[in-house]
Formats: sequence, structure tokens, C-alpha cells
Amino acid sequence: MSQPLIAALLALTPPAPNADPNAQKQQMIYQIGMIVVMGVVFWVLLIRPQQKRAKEQASLLSNLKPGDRVTTSSGIVGSVVSIKEHTVTLRSADTKLEVVKSSVSQVLQGSEAPASTTGDAR
Repeated sequence: MSQPLIAALLALTPPAPNADPNAQKQQMIYQIGMIVVMGVVFWVLLIRPQQKRAKEQASLLSNLKPGDRVTTSSGIVGSVVSIKEHTVTLRSADTKLEVVKSSVSQVLQGSEAPASTTGDAR
């Protein structure tokens, strides 16, 4: 944190009536400590998991090779035909599609089909 920000935060705390300066100092330290704790909790709960997902996605894209069966973020399932710098060419049924590499969300193992989310419609 920068000095002006700390000074502004400390200026917002009203002085306790009839309190000695040591008590006021302890109260300011407590408030700064709470801000630091909230920042750490924010980092652990929000930022760290996002960094982990980004690292896993980058690993998935770097290990992609022709012949892999993949699922895109839009739900297209196909086999990788070729890989370029920013795009991947997929073969899905009788169609050949060129999609952006970042849209590949999952590599299916072998000839595994994606799990069906619909039940029997009887």
C-alpha cells in the first residue's frame, strides 16, 4: 500500500473519546490488519483458483496433437486434424471446422464420448 492511502485510512478513524494515544494506535493497527486479512482471503478464494485454471488450460493446449478427440466451449465434439499457431482444425462427422485454440475446453481420452446430460424421454 502507498503512504497516502494509509494516511487516508487512518484519517477516517474517529478518535475514541477520552482514550489514550496507545489505544488509538492499536485500533488503527487492528483496522489495517483486517484489510490485509481480507486481501489475503480474496486472493485465496478468487485469484489463486483462476490462475490454476489458466495454467491447466495452457497445459491442455500445449499438449494438443492431431488425432485427439476434443470438446470445444460451444459443445462441438471432434477430432483434431491439424494445429496452427492460433487455430485448430477439427473433423466432426462430415464437417471440417477451424476453431480458435482457446475454444478447446476438454480433451477426451481415446474414443470416449462426452457424458450425456439428457435422460430418457419416455
